[in-house]
Amino acid sequence: GCKKFLDVNENPNGPSSADPALYIPSIQTNFASGSQFDARLIGPYIQNFQHSAAGISYDVYGYVPSSDFGGELWRSVYWKSGQNTLDLIKAAREQKKWDILGMGLAMQAWGWQMLTDYHGPIILKQAFDPLKNTFDYDPQDTVYAYVKRECMEALTELDKKTDAVGSPLFSKFDLIYKGDPLKWKKFVYGILAINAHHLIKKATYNPDEVIGFVDNALAGNADDAIVPFNGTNSADANFLGTLRGNVGVYGQSGFIVRLTDGTIFNGVKDPRQPIMLNPSLDGVYRGLTPALGQSSILNAATTGVRSVWGTALGSNVVALGTPGKYLFQDKVGFPLMTYAALQFIKAEAAFTKGNKTLALQAYKAAINASLDYVRSFTADANIIAAFNAQRTLFLAAPAVVPVDENSLTINQIMLQKFIALWGYGFIETWTDLRKYDYSPNIFTSFTLPTTFYPDNNNMPAYRVRPRYNSEYIWNIDALKSVGGFDADYHTKKMWIQIP
Repeated sequence: GCKKFLDVNENPNGPSSADPALYIPSIQTNFASGSQFDARLIGPYIQNFQHSAAGISYDVYGYVPSSDFGGELWRSVYWKSGQNTLDLIKAAREQKKWDILGMGLAMQAWGWQMLTDYHGPIILKQAFDPLKNTFDYDPQDTVYAYVKRECMEALTELDKKTDAVGSPLFSKFDLIYKGDPLKWKKFVYGILAINAHHLIKKATYNPDEVIGFVDNALAGNADDAIVPFNGTNSADANFLGTLRGNVGVYGQSGFIVRLTDGTIFNGVKDPRQPIMLNPSLDGVYRGLTPALGQSSILNAATTGVRSVWGTALGSNVVALGTPGKYLFQDKVGFPLMTYAALQFIKAEAAFTKGNKTLALQAYKAAINASLDYVRSFTADANIIAAFNAQRTLFLAAPAVVPVDENSLTINQIMLQKFIALWGYGFIETWTDLRKYDYSPNIFTSFTLPTTFYPDNNNMPAYRVRPRYNSEYIWNIDALKSVGGFDADYHTKKMWIQIP
């Protein structure tokens, strides 16, 4: 009389499958936090900011041996966001939620693009293979081609209007674009623009393709891909904010100060400086020199550099409720992609092509977008009035915006792009610096340290080593095959940096 009623393969207390939308917040926040974690290494490389102590290894383009420091994006792409993204893609296909599928493919492509631009060769084809416990590396050109294919697939899915497209859960859980497939398409075109433009040193580089991708990408600041944070406690706060207590030992670099205080642009002060940067207690803006720390500043009590939060430099412990500054605040979202950055890419592509008229047009659009973005960080009427007045002078200065398009220089484009991406565009900025070999002729007054990390053979870094605990412990043979155990591995140029 007994009847089988229990399937031992099903959990009666929980669902065996989930709506793909439920994975989205974790994927987006982990990609953002992965980039922010690693900013502590790459931020000094690109001289966005420097460590308060002298002789720190990454201030001299080294690394931290036997440590995962600098490996968080790796961890995010392969684990924290990676597996969730795979599950989202699988569930979205099964449930015919093509818009969510397109978003998942876009986020995965963004992760691959950032990871290869950061590390060079990465694990792609064998990643996530459950039958393997060691994984071969793929060369960077393979990753670049895959990113482009995946973006094209994402566009195809985002164009679909049938089946289960338009789920209300997509709009609810999508932190970036609230389930808007048109904005996700723009994001995908932005990845394609980055992917194509980073090939600028290759014979196959096509500036028209880059410009076309940008023209189909973000149409203004309202399209910026920004991951928000609640900032109510350390668990849901911006990694760069004061609640998380991670970046109080970093102070703005001398390079960004020189770019904004008039030193580089013929005495023209940048209206963004007071909102982005912090003056010393005596009211003067100063910055740190790589590897010298606060010790390079005389009378540090009054003239010392402040932390990126605006607090006393050197401690990650601050009073509860300390507000922070600019992008270094608890409730401030982190940009994965901005209109300003893409317009600078368009300006450089047009300049390379020889279309100076288009280059200047995109250059102006990029600067204005950055100015608008930075101004949005204050509601103080007096600050806004001063900002607007200085903005007028700034944009009228030929040293900043030439009247004649033929006077525009690649130097101006790259320096203004550096300012605009300061505090968030870490990998893109590093890509720019590396493709021009850290040249002070392009990046005026950018100065490499006089002494590099001992393993460097007197070279700056051109890549970051793979994550220590997954690769140097468990994937040794594969890592040896790409030279990962060479003492100077991190100073070797990547495929995109070689003509």
